[in-house]
Amino acid sequence: MPDYMKRAIQLALRGRITCRPNPMVGAVIVKDGTVIGEGWHKVCGGPHAERNAIADMKNRGFDAHGATLYVTLEPCCHYGRTAPCTDAIIENGFSKVIIGSRDPNPLVSGKGVKILQKAGIEVVQDYMKEECDAINPVFFHYITTKTPYVTLKYAMTLDGKVATKTGASRWISGSDSLYLVHRLRNENYAIMVGSGTVLADDPLLTSRIRGARNPIRIICDSRLRIPLDCMLVNTATKIRTIVATTENNAASPKAGDLKKAGVEVLSVGKGRQISLKILMEKLGQMEIDSLLLEGGPTLAGSALEEGLVNEIYIFIAPKIFGGKAKSPVEGLGVETPDSAYMFEVKSVKKVGNDILVISRKKES
Repeated sequence: MPDYMKRAIQLALRGRITCRPNPMVGAVIVKDGTVIGEGWHKVCGGPHAERNAIADMKNRGFDAHGATLYVTLEPCCHYGRTAPCTDAIIENGFSKVIIGSRDPNPLVSGKGVKILQKAGIEVVQDYMKEECDAINPVFFHYITTKTPYVTLKYAMTLDGKVATKTGASRWISGSDSLYLVHRLRNENYAIMVGSGTVLADDPLLTSRIRGARNPIRIICDSRLRIPLDCMLVNTATKIRTIVATTENNAASPKAGDLKKAGVEVLSVGKGRQISLKILMEKLGQMEIDSLLLEGGPTLAGSALEEGLVNEIYIFIAPKIFGGKAKSPVEGLGVETPDSAYMFEVKSVKKVGNDILVISRKKES
């Protein structure tokens, strides 16, 4: 028997880049053992997967009376950027709806199912739930916390170094790994580094893949140390760039110069240090649902200490630097092994000559 939900998942993944901050959703309509309509959520603000599948069905000359709808996420039942999908399902006469993931959005959670059941439609929940949940960790985190899903990325040698004793760090990983990093930049809404990375490397932080979108660039700079002639500032009118700093520095002449260059200056903490938690809350309010953290050992340590890292991409190059050099994560560190920041290995694979280890935060 064909597994229509697997097909719905494949369709959902087509919206990976364009539907954010909405979830990836796919839908397949089946009648008498034949697929009569398919759809996915293509773009935020556009029709959802269910409505696109219904439109496809009608274009093929079919109707939904007696049909079954397979959908990867519980249909919405409220007015947001679009009308409720539950209305379209009921109006078109579906007899059965099979749902993969339950929607954690309090505006939807369980309510969409009840509306369909009240209309006399048979509803099956949690079908291939694990597989459907796996495509939307970013959305599930964002909709429940109102903060971005944070992915920490770093490259290191076999002996755990991110630079030589002189501070040289380009390039540790190989070209295949670098290509994957640019894909990560394309898939994340924003990218964040610290001022130290800007001073050391003068990066552009773009996604250098043909047809890719560039992430919003965020620099944590409590003392506004980044130079006005760095590449990030010079390209701020073309690519959205945000500098997060302290309250005092946000009102300084240097902040005014950055604003004139097209940089957005964000105040996220009093005193001498930035509050990463306040920064994440403000980014969430901007509908930034995902963030790639590339910002060096100090920023990585701070993010881990505050419990903000959800996933880690670790590129391990078959090289040894030796000596006293930086490790991937600095900060205060933990005092005992049992107080470590805990992650679960999601996958290990070879990328060119490097090894990529992907780990996800272990929930207590």
